[in-house]
Amino acid sequence: MVQEMERDVQVFVYGIGVPDHKKVFGSMDGILEKFGPERCFDTPLCESAMTGFGLGAALNGMRPIHVHIRIDFMMLAINQIANMVSSYNYMSRRKLNVPLVIRAIIGRGWGQGCQHSKSMYSTFAHIPGIKVILPTTPRDAKGLLTAAIRDNSPVICIEHRWLYWQEDYVPEEPFTIPIGEANILQEGSDITVVATSWMNVEALKAADILGKRGISIEIVDPRTIAPLNDSLIISSVEKTGLCIVADNDWIDYGFSAEMAARVSAKCFGKLKSPVRRIGFAQTPCPTVRHMENAFYPNAINIIRNVEEMLGLTPTDLSKDEFYSHEKRFKGPF
Repeated sequence: MVQEMERDVQVFVYGIGVPDHKKVFGSMDGILEKFGPERCFDTPLCESAMTGFGLGAALNGMRPIHVHIRIDFMMLAINQIANMVSSYNYMSRRKLNVPLVIRAIIGRGWGQGCQHSKSMYSTFAHIPGIKVILPTTPRDAKGLLTAAIRDNSPVICIEHRWLYWQEDYVPEEPFTIPIGEANILQEGSDITVVATSWMNVEALKAADILGKRGISIEIVDPRTIAPLNDSLIISSVEKTGLCIVADNDWIDYGFSAEMAARVSAKCFGKLKSPVRRIGFAQTPCPTVRHMENAFYPNAINIIRNVEEMLGLTPTDLSKDEFYSHEKRFKGPF
């Protein structure tokens, strides 16, 4: 964001809590101090109004970045997003662009319960005219967000709060990762796992554990679900013949259903068994910890599904640590 705000004076960032001292999980560090309150500012608590404000700014040549600290409350802006933001390019016969980026934060933590736990990205991907990106790695976060800011279409960037603490090499110089380009996080030959957002972390953990048994898992991160370019995923499944879709959302009617349908249709003659899907339990998210653990899938679910599909005996997981990542989570903001 700093590099793009330096490059283009039309870029600004706003939203509830944006200039707060917590800096939106640290992701806003230095922005207010460098660019001042005219290009980094808080807003009243009215999701519809502040989304409409971003739409107006974008239509008038600005490049706003709107931060939604919790994606659940983007439902209060659904009229702006579904009926206005997504449609202006089409309704104006491409005479009007809407270069609006919405950073929407998802993820569990601290027993948030059903009103603060949704992912919702399948809902937004369902709407024509909106691009939806889900960066997992630090490099993808920078490259995809840069591409989104420079894009002339509205882009919703889904960020899982547990991913902010990842560490990896990221080039300092500006670069973009094309929106709509998938990525192979790990090559393998026995089974394909297509994972979104945080579930890529869980998939890598599962692959590490099963790798000790000689099981080779290929992990494909679509990175963009709208538009969805499935060519890399289809090539992977044609190679392995098996596919699990590990989604960070409810299973029914979501991304995993779309992905399973595409793989089933395009790999029909190559599939050794039906596509399996992993995701949230089909219920509102509970608050108490033991029920929350049952609601959210993790590496254990991936491991057990792989074992069943390959006809393996269950792996002894008693010495493996799971959920260690949450120890770095310090609070809801």
